[in-house]
Amino acid sequence: MTGSTVELKAKDFASDQEVRWCPGCGDYAILKAVQRTLPGLGVPKENFVFVSGIGCSSRFPYYMSTYGFHTIHGRGPAIATGVKVANPELDVWLITGDGDALSIGGNHLIHLLRRNVNLQVLLFNNEIYGLTKGQYSPTSKRGTRSPTSPRGSVEHPLSAGWLAMGAGAHFVARSIDTAKELTTVLTRAHEHKGTSLVEILQNCIVFNDGVFEAVTDRATAADRQIHVEHGKPLVFGKEKNLGLKLKAGSLTVEVVTIGGNGITTDDIMVHNEKDKVLAALLLGMEAPEFPVALGVIYCDPAPTYEQMLYEQVREESPTLDSLLNRGQTWEVV
Repeated sequence: MTGSTVELKAKDFASDQEVRWCPGCGDYAILKAVQRTLPGLGVPKENFVFVSGIGCSSRFPYYMSTYGFHTIHGRGPAIATGVKVANPELDVWLITGDGDALSIGGNHLIHLLRRNVNLQVLLFNNEIYGLTKGQYSPTSKRGTRSPTSPRGSVEHPLSAGWLAMGAGAHFVARSIDTAKELTTVLTRAHEHKGTSLVEILQNCIVFNDGVFEAVTDRATAADRQIHVEHGKPLVFGKEKNLGLKLKAGSLTVEVVTIGGNGITTDDIMVHNEKDKVLAALLLGMEAPEFPVALGVIYCDPAPTYEQMLYEQVREESPTLDSLLNRGQTWEVV
C-alpha cells in the first residue's frame, strides 16, 4: 500500500465526533497522547487502523480520524489479528480495557501475545468496569466495594504484566494516563516489531476515583514511581537516593538508601530490557512498599506471526502443475 507524504499534525488525527467520556476521565489524556504520537511515526495516515472491543476505552476509534473497527466484547485481538494478517502494511492499534482484555477477552489476548502479531495493544487499566456502572474487574484490588462486591471483593487481582510475560509477550511497558512520558512509551511500542503491550494506569473519576493516588499524587510520586531505562541504574526518589537491589542469596527485590549502610550506586541493579526475571520482579512491585515500575519493562524482539506465515506461504505454495501431477495421474489420449 502506498501512502501520502503530507506532513501530519496531531489535529489531523482528531475526528469530527463529539468525545463522550465523563469530564475528567483519564481517557482524554490518552487520546491526546496517541494523537501527538502518530505524526512522528512516519506512517501514512491511511495506513492506520484502530480496533477496539467494548468498554469506555473502546469508543476510541470514533475519535480517531483513521480507519477503525468497534468490535464485540473481548474479541478485539482476533479482529486486529485478522486485519494485520490480511494486510501486513497496515499499522494496527488495539484499544482495550482491563475488563475487555482480561476477563471475557483474556483468552484472545493470550493468543495474540504468544503469536507475536506486529501491532500495538493499549490496555487502559482503571481497575473497574466503568461503562456498566462500576462493577469490580479482574484487576480490582481485594476489598474493592462495588455493585457486584458490596462487602468488598475477595478475589486476588490479575496482573496484566505478569499475564503478558506468562503468555510469551516480547514487549511489555507501563505508563500513566497523564504522564508526559506516555508518548515516548507509545513510540517505543511502535518501534518494536511484534505485539507490544502497554498497560496504562487510568483514573475513572466516577466509579474508582483516586485508585492510583498512592502512585500519582504529586507529593509522593517521586518515591512511588520508578522510571526504568535500559542500561541505567534502578534509582528513584526526590533526591535520587533510593534504589533497588537483590537481597543476598535470593531473587527478592528490596529498596535501599544509597549512602546508607555502605550502599553505593554500584550495589544498585541496572535495568536490562531483555532480562525476563528482572521484568517479572519489576512488574510485581506495588506501592506503597515498592515504587511502581513505569516505562519499557521488557523488550526482546522475535520474528512476527505474519512474517513467519507469509514466508511459509511463499516457500510451500504449490504450482498448478505440481497439484495436477500429485499422486496417481492418468493421461487421456
